Amino acid sequence: MSQMKTAITQYIRTLMSKGHSAHTIKAYESDLLQLEEFLNKYFEDGEIKIKEISRLFLRDFMRHLSSNNRSNRTLSRKATTIKNFFKYCTLNKIVDIDPAEKLKIPKFEKYLPKHFTEIEIDELMNIPDLTTKFGVRNKAILELLYSSGLRISEVADCLLHQIDLSEKLIRIIGKGNKERIVPVGKKAITSIRNYMMIRNQFFSNKPGEKKVNNLFLSKSGKPLSPDELREILDRYIILIAKTKGYSPHSIRHSFATHLLSNGADLRAVQEMLGHSNLSTTELYTHLSLNDLKKVYEQAHPRSKKKD
Repeated sequence: MSQMKTAITQYIRTLMSKGHSAHTIKAYESDLLQLEEFLNKYFEDGEIKIKEISRLFLRDFMRHLSSNNRSNRTLSRKATTIKNFFKYCTLNKIVDIDPAEKLKIPKFEKYLPKHFTEIEIDELMNIPDLTTKFGVRNKAILELLYSSGLRISEVADCLLHQIDLSEKLIRIIGKGNKERIVPVGKKAITSIRNYMMIRNQFFSNKPGEKKVNNLFLSKSGKPLSPDELREILDRYIILIAKTKGYSPHSIRHSFATHLLSNGADLRAVQEMLGHSNLSTTELYTHLSLNDLKKVYEQAHPRSKKKD
């Protein structure tokens, strides 16, 4: 195994130990393996000597990506991956000098997250067929996602003891193994209670079957994976989304947008979403023109509506 591949393997293991999501780890590993493949041309027999990687090699890699019409958003992510990797290598004495220290991260336009209207959310919640156990389960999943703004992976990983139906709270272990406690709304609580009444129907009850403690189960009584959850939700979302670009994550965007549009404090929303930086949450402050007019007319001394 080459020095580069060994370092990548060690780095990925470190990310896993820090609780990064499987999706993030997969993206980081893919970016670094792509870099390794590109660097092969600079070293004989493909034996990449990590201490001999220079900033010029990395810049050449970024130019190569750019020439292949990669978007600035993609270039930015890959540059960030490379910088984080070599920072790790420097701290762990794998390299003496960080070749990525002055590598520039391309700027890109941040698009406003797509979100559903409140009417569309109501329509979405009413799609599951509650005469089937799958419909009852899926209704509970949808209501919890919108009620608490959870990530898909957080819902998939949620265990029975993490939700307190009487206190209407859920304890989430999010990115970086950070814990947060989030309120759960009345409608979500009702839907989850209904699901809990039929949850045992997802087990086969065969001798030797191991009953897992995950809140949401697949048809075979196993934990639902994030990919399975996305597939389930996509079938509902396609019936509501009027344009392209909507995904299960749009439900989380809707949670944040609707809270802020109705006067919630930005830092409170940040806490519920589990964002490390307030700037990430600020992306959701895209109030509509009508919202802004309404606030202006109610608050500005010269524009208040007459009684």
